[in-house]
Amino acid sequence: MASTITLKWKNNTTFESVIDGHKLSIDTSVDMGGNDEGPRPKVLMLLSLAGCSGLDIASLFHKMRVVADRLEIEVSGELSDTVPAIYTSFHIVYRVWGKDDDRDKIIKAIRLSEEKYCGVAVMYRKIGAVTYDIFINDNKISL
Repeated sequence: MASTITLKWKNNTTFESVIDGHKLSIDTSVDMGGNDEGPRPKVLMLLSLAGCSGLDIASLFHKMRVVADRLEIEVSGELSDTVPAIYTSFHIVYRVWGKDDDRDKIIKAIRLSEEKYCGVAVMYRKIGAVTYDIFINDNKISL
């Protein structure tokens, strides 16, 4: 199965795409000559990783009957000093607030996403390390 998107140049450094009916603009910052009308392309790679894993986890929470009040996913990427600058590693911080009784299921859902289901994480591991930490109710979990 193939995926295709179309990106249209709007003006200056602003581009726009419509993906499944959802408009997305990308741009560069004003200090780099842009209009700052959207995020930069590389940072969307971090969003893709968080989104892929988040969707997996939400689905797994539902299947496992995990009661979570909140889920936050923070992704950072380390850029090289070379030209072009490329990501060399990624780190994910999962923060979940919910029932303490669901602790083991929460950890299992995150691990399944990281190790089995998240195709973005699998692809990114081909270019660098993908590491993660888990916090449940503000307590760091030892992995």
